[in-house]
Amino acid sequence: MAYSEEIISRAELRLKLAQQAHRDKQAALRREIYQKIPRTGEIDRLLRQTAPRVLAASLRKGLNQQEALAALRRENLALQDEEAALLAQAGYEPDALDETPYCPLCNDRGWQGPVMCQCLKDLCRQEQIKSLSSLLDLGGQSFETFRLDYYDRTVWQEFRRSPRENMEFVLSACRSYAEFFGTSSPKNLFLNGTPGLGKTFLSACIARVVSEKGYSVVYDTASNIFSRFETKKFAKDGEEARQADQDTRRYLRCDLLILDDLGSEFTTPFVQAALYELINTRLVEGKHTVISSNLNLGAIRQRYTPQVASRLEGEYLSLPFFGQDIRQLKKQRG
Repeated sequence: MAYSEEIISRAELRLKLAQQAHRDKQAALRREIYQKIPRTGEIDRLLRQTAPRVLAASLRKGLNQQEALAALRRENLALQDEEAALLAQAGYEPDALDETPYCPLCNDRGWQGPVMCQCLKDLCRQEQIKSLSSLLDLGGQSFETFRLDYYDRTVWQEFRRSPRENMEFVLSACRSYAEFFGTSSPKNLFLNGTPGLGKTFLSACIARVVSEKGYSVVYDTASNIFSRFETKKFAKDGEEARQADQDTRRYLRCDLLILDDLGSEFTTPFVQAALYELINTRLVEGKHTVISSNLNLGAIRQRYTPQVASRLEGEYLSLPFFGQDIRQLKKQRG
C-alpha cells in the first residue's frame, strides 16, 4: 500500500498516542489492584527479586545450577498461583497485572519486519479517508445516496438510450469497480461528459469504498497533478523539490489514482508528456486509475497525443455521462 509519508506520519503519531494510553490504563489498573489487594504488590516485588534471591540462597546451600533453577521455578510458580487466586477472588482477570503491548502482533513497533502491521495499516486507512473527506465530502456521498430520479427517461438518439438507462449502467459499473477492486476487470475507468452530471460524486463513492478496503487512494485535479510534475522538474533543490518529488511518486505508485477534471488544465507539450508518463507508468505497473473529464474520447484525441488517446481507448472502460445538469435541476426543484 503506497500511502503518503504524511499519512504514515499521522498514523504513526496516533499509534504512539494509543500505545501510551494503553500503558497508562495498565498502570492505573495496577495501582487500583495494589491498593485493594496489597499482597499483590508484595508478590510482584518478590517476583522481580526472585532470581537473585533464590540463586544466592542456592549458592549458600551448595546447590548446583540445575537445582537452583528448579528452586527458582518452584518459587515463581507458587507466587504466581497465589497472585492469580487473589485476583480471581477480587473479580479481576488472571492477567490484570501483566504488562502487555498495545499490539501483540508487532509488539508495538508498527511493522513486522518490512511489512506494515495491521494496527498501523488501520490507522493509515482512517487518516486517508479523513484526507479524502476534506476534498470529496465523503461523509455524504455513497452509492446508496446516488439519485437516479434526476435522469430523464427520454431516449437520446445520439446514444440510443435514455439518460436514466445510461446512468443505471454507469452506477452499476462504478459500484462493481469499487466493491471488487483489485480482483476483477476493468482496472481503469474514464468518466466523461458535461459538468453537473455526477462524475465527481461517483468518483467520491469509489474513493470511499476502495479506501475502506485498505487500499491507498489519491484524489487530485489534473491542474494540481501536472503542477506538481512541473515543480519536480524545474524546482531547485530544497523542500519544494522534495515535496514535489514525494507527490509525484504518490501519483505513480498509489493503488488507485483518481484524476479529476482532465482537460481543465492549460495544456502544453510538458503537460502532454507528463500525462503520458502518468498513464503509461501506472498501466505498466498494474495500478488502477479513474479519470474524469468534460471531454469525450474524440476531444481527447484532438487535445492530447495519439499515445494518450490510444491508452485511454484500449485500457480504460469509457463511461459517458449525459442528461440535464443536476445542479440546475436541484435549483429548479428548490
